Amino acid sequence: MFNGWMVAARRQAVQVLLAGAAVVVSGPVQSHGATVGALQVEHPYAVPTVVGQTEGAVYFRAIRNTGPAADRLIAAETPVAQTVRLQGDESPSKAIALPARSVRVLRHEQGAPLLLQGLQRPLLEGERFVLTLHFEHAGTREVVVWVQQPREPKPSGHAH
Repeated sequence: MFNGWMVAARRQAVQVLLAGAAVVVSGPVQSHGATVGALQVEHPYAVPTVVGQTEGAVYFRAIRNTGPAADRLIAAETPVAQTVRLQGDESPSKAIALPARSVRVLRHEQGAPLLLQGLQRPLLEGERFVLTLHFEHAGTREVVVWVQQPREPKPSGHAH
C-alpha cells in the first residue's frame, strides 16, 4: 500500500514538473529575441505592407546593453529587401547608439529605426524573416523578425 502511494506521488510530481517545463519553454516563443555579447535584442517586428509598397520598417521592443561599454548598431541586411537603412541618432544611415547599461526602446510610435528599401514582396501578417544585425563591438547576429500589427503600448502611469 505504501509503495503504491509513493509511485503515485512520484508520478504526480513528474507531471507537475513537466507542466512547469512546458510553461518555461513556451515563454520565449512569445517573447522572441537574441543575445549578442552584452546586448539583448528584444522582439524585432515589422508592420505588414501592401502590394506595390517598396518600403517597410523594422522595430524592436528594446535593445538592452547590459555591459559596461557603449556599442552601436552599424548595419543590417535581410533577403526581403535590397537595402536596410539605419535611421540613426544624428541622421539617416548613421549608427544607432547603445549606451552602456541602458535600454533603447525602438517601437513603431517613435519612428522607424530600420528602413527596408526595395522590398522584394509585401510583408504579410504572420510571416517571419531573417535580419542580420551588425554591431560595432558585439559583432554580428541574426534575428527573426515577426510581421505583425503593432500593439499600442500599455500606459505606464500608476497611482501611489
